[in-house]
Amino acid sequence: MHDESRISRSEAQGLRHAREIEDHLGWLDSFTGAALAVLAVASGIYTYLGVSSLLDDTGALSAFAAMAYSVAVSVGIFVFWSYMLRLLPAMRSMASRIGLLASMALGSLAIVAMSSWLNAAALAGAAAVEQHLATTVQDYQASLERANTIAISAQGLSRDVARVQQSFVDLGAQEAAGGLSGFAGEGAVVRLLRQKSDELAALEAQIEAQEAAVGAAFAEGNAILSRMRALTVEPGPVEARSVQFSEEAVRLANVITQLRQLSVAGLVQRAAQDLSASVVLPQLDGGSATTRAGQEATITAVLAVLGQRAETLRLAAESVMAMEQPAEPVYTPISTADAVILYAGNFVPSWAGAIAIDLLPAVLVFIVAIAQGAIRTGRDGVAREDQLTLAELRAAMVAMRDMEAARAEDREGGASRSTPEQTQRRTTGLAAVEPATRPAE
Repeated sequence: MHDESRISRSEAQGLRHAREIEDHLGWLDSFTGAALAVLAVASGIYTYLGVSSLLDDTGALSAFAAMAYSVAVSVGIFVFWSYMLRLLPAMRSMASRIGLLASMALGSLAIVAMSSWLNAAALAGAAAVEQHLATTVQDYQASLERANTIAISAQGLSRDVARVQQSFVDLGAQEAAGGLSGFAGEGAVVRLLRQKSDELAALEAQIEAQEAAVGAAFAEGNAILSRMRALTVEPGPVEARSVQFSEEAVRLANVITQLRQLSVAGLVQRAAQDLSASVVLPQLDGGSATTRAGQEATITAVLAVLGQRAETLRLAAESVMAMEQPAEPVYTPISTADAVILYAGNFVPSWAGAIAIDLLPAVLVFIVAIAQGAIRTGRDGVAREDQLTLAELRAAMVAMRDMEAARAEDREGGASRSTPEQTQRRTTGLAAVEPATRPAE
């Protein structure tokens, strides 16, 4: 509480503080509009670059459309933040402040949607497309290496085939010496063992013939990968490099498919199934019933061994076939705007700059709101007449004297003889006292 003639020391300090802040705000307000316009124009320029990267046509109409969009963005940003700078700090009730804050949040989202992502595309669009190319190269490299691993593993089945084939050769040699049936010579058992040995030898030769093709395909794939890597970092427009990259990606996909087809695991599996299923039994050629009975018993035993060897080969082939197959990467060309969204995590600084240039005025809004709140706090509890400065009080006194003089002249009938200097003086006095009579904030 203060008396009618004096205000307390704290109230006087609050008034001085409020007037000081008002002076600062008045000086800052002289260039705030220009600064806001510069930010809006800068955002519009980057928006223009971002929109231009999305348009396929490079004609005059496309350039005009991009320019119109960027101008609309600049005007929208300037008008929106001008509203916020003027209105939000002036709000006093909590409901009005919350309403304007919600409007500011909604407007900020709209600005990010219509401008910030295009600004990010202009700032980091080319780098984002290069990141997309590099990621695609890694996917293709993984698929190529996986396909080569499976093909090499399938080539390793030749050792299993050679081992089984050699076992049949050894059994044939034993039978020729009479070690199996007890009757020496190249009879029906030897012919059966030689038949299966020849089949396995042919399969082994077929597997070994694929080895050179597998190596050549892998070398070609690596050469294509090297060209694709060079395209990701090569200087020049990224659009032209993307076209060449797409052509190389198609070639590499064909090489990966070729490597998958060169795998002999399926061939070995089918050969293992046929090894025991397709047996042409030779005619028993023993000279006596005892010899023929011995040959028949030996053939039965050989068939059992044959089935075991075939099962071993089949399991080995199926283990290769069960290996995880390589993925089939497909390169999809991507625009700069889509690239910065897809790889946003890799371009956080660019996104931060693109959003900051649009939403920086929000900080100014909060600064002005805090300053206006401090001004109101400094004036709270002080009567309006106690808030007059010395200059305002002097002007008010001069105006009052002029008004009294004018009334005296009017009473004397001298209003019609008022000189221009007196009229001008009364007008000046009324204008000077006007600030003291306006309603309190």
